[in-house]
Parts: sequence; C-alpha cells; structure tokens
Amino acid sequence: MPQLRIVVLVKQVPDTANVTGEAMKEDGTINRAALPAVFNPEDLNALEEALTLKERHGARVTVITMGPPAAVQVLRESLYRGADEVVLLTDKAFAGADTLATSYALSLAVRKLGGADLVLCGRQAIDGDTAQVGPQTAEKLGYPQITCVSRIDALVAPEGSEARPDGEAGSVTATRSIEGGFETLTSPLPCLLTVTAEANDPRPPSVKLVMTYKGIAAEAMPEYDDSYLDPESDAAEVCMIDRDGRPVCRARVVQWDHEALGADRDALGLRGSPTRVKQIESVVLAQSEARMVEPTEAGVGALVHELIEEHILG
Repeated sequence: MPQLRIVVLVKQVPDTANVTGEAMKEDGTINRAALPAVFNPEDLNALEEALTLKERHGARVTVITMGPPAAVQVLRESLYRGADEVVLLTDKAFAGADTLATSYALSLAVRKLGGADLVLCGRQAIDGDTAQVGPQTAEKLGYPQITCVSRIDALVAPEGSEARPDGEAGSVTATRSIEGGFETLTSPLPCLLTVTAEANDPRPPSVKLVMTYKGIAAEAMPEYDDSYLDPESDAAEVCMIDRDGRPVCRARVVQWDHEALGADRDALGLRGSPTRVKQIESVVLAQSEARMVEPTEAGVGALVHELIEEHILG
C-alpha cells in the first residue's frame, strides 16, 4: 500500500513574551530583528500529531516553513523530533506577506510536493493571532478542513491519494473545540487540520536525532530534486561513518524561491497582500497607585473589607 504522506506547515515567530518598544516598524510590519525567534507553539502541537500518526501508520512527514534563511532553525528542530523531510520557502519576494499571500505560497509548495493525504498546522501563530493561514491554504488546495482540533480520534489510511486515484480515499475523524463544547467530525482525505494546544504535549528533541543531524545545512537548489523526497532513495540523506562506527547523516534543507514554486509574483509578499496597517499605537503600561498592606490580621482584614465595599469581592 502507498505510504501515507503528511505535510506539516510551521512558522518561526517572534517571542511575544519579550516584546519591546522596537517590536514594530513604521510601516506596520514586525521588526523581527528586535525580537528573539521561537517555534510557533501550536505548530509544535501539529508536528506532534503528525509524528504520532507516523508511528501508528508508517507515514512520511514533511515539514514546510516560509521565512528568511534564519527560519531554518524550526526545520532543524522538526528533524530533531522525527520529521523525515524539510522544505524552506525563502525569497525576498515573500517578505511582508499577509495571510492571503502566505497561504498562496504554502499551497503551491504542497502541490509541488505532489499533494498530501493530510496537512496539519497550528490553529494560529502568536505573532498575528488571525487563525487564517490554515483555512486559506485548505481553500487554495481544494481540501476539506477541520479547524481547532483538540484530538484526532481515528485515521483510515488511504489506499490511494490525488496522485493515486484508483484506491480508497481514506478518512480522518477529529474532535474540535467550539464555543460551549466540542464536536466530532469525519472528513475524507486529503484534508487539512488546524491543531490547538489541547491536543498533546509536544515531545522534546531526540538526542540521537540531534547528533544525527548536527551538520545540517541549507543548500540552494534551483532545480527540485525529486529523489530527495523518495523514501526508497539514498539521496534523502548524505551519511558518513564516525570514528565509533556510527552513521552521521547530513540532511539537506530544500530551498524554494518563488520561481521554483511557479508563483505569480504579484500574488506574493507586500505586493500580493491586501491587508494594510492603518495606524500603530504604542501602549505603555504605567504603574498605578500602590499601597502597602501590613502583614497582620488587622491589615488584611481592612483590605478585604475595602474590596467588598468596592464590589471587587462578593
């Protein structure tokens, strides 16, 4: 039976726990150089779901990210956790993209891979909080979608896919969070799921995989090398034997620019982004009046009495 193909869309984001006054540029875009970068939290949950399905069904997991060359770090972290292939979409043409332009580029990358049985991504990124990229990518791919997934209940692996139309399509059943409760839905494959933090606790990087991929480096590839994504090909990894007789593999990070994707330049980056920031306002949180409370029964009692009078405590 053909191997299940899972694609995970991830993003390197600014660490919003360390926001400073330099976080935004005058044009309304994020000043990424002023903030440390991290793996978008819910994308890690999506990756964990993919790796769990891989262990259960023998899937092949490909991770895609779009960003500057430094975004290769989230691809390294994906390999350290168990991903099989990684692809970096990097090009000045992608810069300043809103969700529409981003989903366009990601959908082209999934198509260039030959499609997927299942596409997973986090519900939203912490730098934008729009929760739009996943659904927009599904729409552009023509895949059904289940959003805000807190649990994948069942997966019927396909006997075929878009590239193998003669077999059964397979299906996925997932439980999603909705206002006031949950609902469980079943969708045929291929399908796109957006995953929430409720779904799992992401595994830490594997020490063995960190050592295996410690020499990873991005290689510019003007021509897409199909053999890199062929599970039967030795080109997937370039391995050496260390002095202890252990294989040390130097994986390649495939890089695609807009030309490699066959993208319409006018649909990318700022040029292809209808969203515009009209105004930026810096909010300064100033300390209000403070009062010391004596750590005695009388002092605490007086404070509680005052809070009740102000209807702060009932």
